[in-house]
Amino acid sequence: MTTPFDLVIADIKARGFHNHRKEEHSDVLSLGILKDLTDTCEPLRVDFENHVVRHWLNVPIPGKDERELDLLIGGAREDDKNLPDLEKVRVCVENKSVVTAHRNRGTRYTDLSEVMKAVHAAKEEAVLVATVLIGVAQKVLNVPDRMKPAYQGNLKKFQTKILPRLSSGDDRLWKEFPIAVSNNRPNDPKNTVKKFRGLPTRKPGHTHVLGYDFVLLVPAYIDNVNPPYLARENGLGIDIDADYHAMIAQICKAYTARWHL
Repeated sequence: MTTPFDLVIADIKARGFHNHRKEEHSDVLSLGILKDLTDTCEPLRVDFENHVVRHWLNVPIPGKDERELDLLIGGAREDDKNLPDLEKVRVCVENKSVVTAHRNRGTRYTDLSEVMKAVHAAKEEAVLVATVLIGVAQKVLNVPDRMKPAYQGNLKKFQTKILPRLSSGDDRLWKEFPIAVSNNRPNDPKNTVKKFRGLPTRKPGHTHVLGYDFVLLVPAYIDNVNPPYLARENGLGIDIDADYHAMIAQICKAYTARWHL
């Protein structure tokens, strides 16, 4: 069974490493979710076909911090049809990852909390979903922050000598770049899952309640040295495929109830 998270893993393999500083992986995920929604949710598909709604990626939202909505489905502004109107938003998906360092779980939790508040303030009825990619590797080679900057003066060397070795199973990388190794504790994935399960959620008919309509947690093995994979076998009590399809069904159910009844 394939999910958009499988596409993210394939993208990481193709690029060589997981870059938590860029939007590429999030965009792959958002577009995959969008495709599954339009393929399986007829009311949403009809609204797209009738130009009632359209989608945008990485939409800035109001607030003191520079935050963006990864995927927004809704209506356009009256004065500029190329820009979304937050008061016409119908579906929002926000993607986060806690892979390189689990100590950052609190910051990512805060990010999701602030997004939740901003979307709720703009449109209570908007279907709001969060996805969190959770790393299960006990050590990760931090390529974006610790390795790649060292080659800023010689990117060609990084691209020809280092990049092909990443995510290939070349264990020599651990010893060659000890300063780039980020260590996680054995119970970190479990604690991260517990943290994000604490995000407020709401029932489909309770749009007045501040909360997410679905929070999807997806464990993955990503260390940028060995080939990455989705941890479908895990000790976290997570069924990736069942939970993903439950999320798609929940989005469609809520969308239909709020915009087509």
